Amino acid sequence: MNFDFSIVRDLRKRGGLTLADVSERSGISPSVISKLERNQTSAELDTLFRISRVFDLNTTDLIALAESRTAERAEGKSYTSGDFSFRHVGYSNVRAFRGSAPAGAAVTRPDMHADNFELCWVFTGRIRIQLPRELHELGPGDSLQFDGALDHTYEALEESDFLIIHLKKGKRF
Repeated sequence: MNFDFSIVRDLRKRGGLTLADVSERSGISPSVISKLERNQTSAELDTLFRISRVFDLNTTDLIALAESRTAERAEGKSYTSGDFSFRHVGYSNVRAFRGSAPAGAAVTRPDMHADNFELCWVFTGRIRIQLPRELHELGPGDSLQFDGALDHTYEALEESDFLIIHLKKGKRF
């Protein structure tokens, strides 16, 4: 696997930091940081840990940035759940669903679900979201975020257009 640690230079410059600043904050010599930024050396895990802390990142985030320096493209796919119609795209950490539903449509524990955070943002119409001990009505411009592991029901009170985002939860220990 190839890593591109020029991301360290990008982060450093975005933060307005010099090599000396990063060196002072991390305890890593400027020459090692410079070589890493130019991909002329590989770094030990402790070095990456110390450098990542300078940028308020955890080490896995820094490695992930160095690993995937290109954009990822996905093609939208259509599906239905009850009377709700969706066009969705998915990536490793997030899935987005552009939805529409006629007045009176309802779906409980929607398809395409996993253990993630869920956000609903209403563009037009009115949506009611029932959670175990809560009831929320959202109109145009309103949004709600909740734990998608909870039982939940969506009900379109009016013909509605909305966006649902499933955001992957961090690893649990």
